Order: sequence, then C-alpha cells, then structure tokens
Amino acid sequence: MGKIYAVGVGPGSPKYITEIVKEIIQNCNVVIGYKYTLKTIEDLLVGKEIYEITMNNQEESYQKILAKLGDRSLVIPFTGDVNFSESEVVDRLIEIFGEIEIVPGISSIQVAASKARVPLDKSKVITMHVTTPIEEKKLELQKALIDGYNVILVPRPWSKQPDKHFMPSEIAIYLKNNGFNTESMKVHVFEALTTENETSFVGTVKDLEGREFSDLSVMVFNQSVLDSYMNYKWQWKN
Repeated sequence: MGKIYAVGVGPGSPKYITEIVKEIIQNCNVVIGYKYTLKTIEDLLVGKEIYEITMNNQEESYQKILAKLGDRSLVIPFTGDVNFSESEVVDRLIEIFGEIEIVPGISSIQVAASKARVPLDKSKVITMHVTTPIEEKKLELQKALIDGYNVILVPRPWSKQPDKHFMPSEIAIYLKNNGFNTESMKVHVFEALTTENETSFVGTVKDLEGREFSDLSVMVFNQSVLDSYMNYKWQWKN
C-alpha cells in the first residue's frame, strides 16, 4: 500500500494551508474529503483522483479506496487541525488503512483565540463536535468557567436531533439553567473564520439565546485579566 496522510488544511482560507501540507497534497495521487475541505484546497487538486464524501457514505468510500489504492499515495484532508475534534474519524482511518502519517494544520480555535485576544495558555479548549455523549464535556465547561479560565469551544450542530443540538443558544440556556449569571459573561462567536463569509459576534452569553449560528462556529468565553511580566518585576532583582 502507498503512503497514507491525514492532514489539516486550516480553517477555510487557502492562505492558512501550511507549506508542508501543500507539498504532500501536490505529490499525492488520491484525495478523499468533505466538500468544504476540498474547496479549501481546490487549487492543489489538478490531476488528482478526487472523492467527495459525506457523513453517510464515508465508510463505504474509504473501503472502496482501500480495495483499489495499490501503491498510490492517499491524502485525507481535514478542516483546521487534524488533531483537534477529528479523533473519531482518524481512529477509524487507522483501523482501515493501518499506518497513517498525521500532519497538523492551523485550527479555527487558534484563530478565534487570536481574534478575541485570549491566550491559549490561560484557556480551556473544549469540543462538543463529537457523536458520543457530551454530558461530561458540559460539566467540564461549567468547571472551567467557575475556575476563571477562558474557554474556547466548538459547539455541536445536530439540527435533525434537537436533543443533541448544542449550539450557542442552547449553551447559553444551559449555563443560565445551571446558575451562571449569563448577563455578565462576555463571549465571542466567530463563523467561517478566515473566509470571505467570516462573521463575528461580541456580547454577553445572555444575548445568544434564540440566535442562530452556522455549523462553522467557534465560541470564546473571555475571562482574561491582563497579567504582564511587569507584575513580577520583583523577580528580576538579585
């Protein structure tokens, strides 16, 4: 079997594709991925054998490629960073193909943190974008906010199953119902980051109730307090 790569191609703009990922894609034979992800790298796909997949047909598509790949190289691109919020898919790819080289990309959580001016080293990063139950993740969100951390969160769109749908409006109501003063909690919501369709919302968590956001959303709960090195200048003294 040829070389298999799982790569991150950034949040959406081709400008955020790293050089190493560009090189891997340009030198591969076959590419399989979701429509939005393939759109991000479309300029690199000339002459490639391309397969567009959905949640419903991905398993069948992977199995068909496995059967006929031979010694050709395969790239499976992921929006953002392949190491974040994609573990369920990556684990299945390892089960199917065996040895896979994983190459990271720039995640929307990094871009969102930068735009909100929230440091990652003082934040908790949580993804609800999984198919498994998220009750423990909800408790993790509560604890992080109570402990004073910033939280960078990827919500879960699941419109066909309202009980699993956990987008900004549902998150706002959940926090209010669990005793949080959502009228004083600052939050950003970014959509379609780095693309021409990028939008941003800044307000309170209370303001999110009843608002709809796209599947390409990232939330940032901002609890930052400036804490520069000048607060520790006493340590400079001998």
